[in-house]
Amino acid sequence: MREVSFIKQNKEKWLSFEQAIFNNDFKDPDELASQYIHLINDLAYAQTYYPKSKVIAYLNQLAAKAFQKIYKTKRENTNRFLDFWKTEVPLICYQYRKFIYIAFVIFFTFTFIGAISAANDGEFVRSILGDNYVNMSLENIEAGDPVAVYKSGSNWGSFIGITINNLRVGIIAFVLGVFGGVGTLYIMFKNCIMLGSFQYFFYEKGVFWESVRGIWIHGSMEIFAIVIECAAGLILGASILFPGTHSRYTSFKHGAKTGVKILISTFPFTFFAGFLEGFVTRYSNIMPHFLSVGIILITLGVISYYYLIYPFKVQKEVTRVPLLNPSSI
Repeated sequence: MREVSFIKQNKEKWLSFEQAIFNNDFKDPDELASQYIHLINDLAYAQTYYPKSKVIAYLNQLAAKAFQKIYKTKRENTNRFLDFWKTEVPLICYQYRKFIYIAFVIFFTFTFIGAISAANDGEFVRSILGDNYVNMSLENIEAGDPVAVYKSGSNWGSFIGITINNLRVGIIAFVLGVFGGVGTLYIMFKNCIMLGSFQYFFYEKGVFWESVRGIWIHGSMEIFAIVIECAAGLILGASILFPGTHSRYTSFKHGAKTGVKILISTFPFTFFAGFLEGFVTRYSNIMPHFLSVGIILITLGVISYYYLIYPFKVQKEVTRVPLLNPSSI
């Protein structure tokens, strides 16, 4: 069968199924599972006979949405909390992976701008971080402890205060996505410029490695989580600007729900980053190099795996034929 005929023959069925999934309009789980199996069969057919077709990507996304819906409607008792992080969030991250990639591109671009600005303007760092902070950092560098700022306050006080602040930044970055994503971009710009100029400041003073060992013990998870939260804000903004075949209000509700799930998924990483900053970073200048580097690589590896690699593994499981049948629901 020609691809055009294949699409024409099944288009109405797919659109009807997508609308039902989007609006949660199914009479019972058996109906959902039955249509899901038909969809998987169409996906397998397309992968076999039209391997370069864009219809494969569309059916993949539709299958992922259906898979999430099936897991939500299973009659047997399941650990909803575990399933949220194990299956639901990774599938969402796979479906919206382009937003995550875009968020990282924007992050690196803005951070680079901050570093270049600091390199070409001697007063730029002071204008961004403030005279008091820069003067304090200079005193710490002269004292041989560039990141001594992380030793201020108690362990618990630092942990709680830092965690609350990071959660606040992430939530604001997401919520401001309601302005078409512009608010989210502003939060990214503000924080990335600060990060880029801050790191260049230490580089200029010849203590870049010492700053990396200190800042990125907690920063690997902290900054990565903020980028993911900004991606959630961009998803929210895109749902308003590009509603597709749905009404703008319906698209907004879906975008908000999806974004909130991604936002919530970052909270454990933000809590752990706050714990590291409150209890571990303060000892970065006295701990062995292999330990500080090991913590940085492990924390970065864990969160990178969860958001960038694991979603592909879950999606691969989703597209296996058949994943579920009506009798198992």
